[in-house]
Amino acid sequence: METILKVDLYGTAVLLEEVGKVIKPYGTGVTISSQSGHRMEALGSEIDEQLATTDCEDLLYLPVLQAENIKDNLHAYQLAKRCNVKRVMAEAVKWGKKKARINSISPGIIVTPLAIDEFNGKRGAFYKNMFAKAPAGRPGTADEVANVAELLMSEKGSFITGADFLVDGGATAAYFYGDLNK
Repeated sequence: METILKVDLYGTAVLLEEVGKVIKPYGTGVTISSQSGHRMEALGSEIDEQLATTDCEDLLYLPVLQAENIKDNLHAYQLAKRCNVKRVMAEAVKWGKKKARINSISPGIIVTPLAIDEFNGKRGAFYKNMFAKAPAGRPGTADEVANVAELLMSEKGSFITGADFLVDGGATAAYFYGDLNK
């Protein structure tokens, strides 16, 4: 859990802050989060604000991120990814003062060599069930995520900042409102 929070949460927060210090006017950035951050219960506006705005060096000391409040590694990962999305929103305000933009993409399961290993491993049935019950009926491709990034980085996306794009073939929708919630 500690490594997940240090790398996925703190590391991303520091990266966003440091790039924000040097971003040039009309610069743009995209960070990758995960559908996983969308699959946990609401944390409430106070915790969301803490995750978004707490100084990086104090971030890992927030009560919500203490070991006794984290159920397992999945929960730690979900918290990290929720934090990433909230920090992008807060950074968009800072970056906007420099006429720059920042957004995030939250992919679902994307076909990669690691994912193929998992599809054929002990969690394979879980993934196959998720694909079958998601509206898209399949995993995504790296190109599909890249297409969203291309939009966000281009002039065509010049009005988009502080946003998170859930690119998961509808798996999260099915998790909350469809066959995956059963």
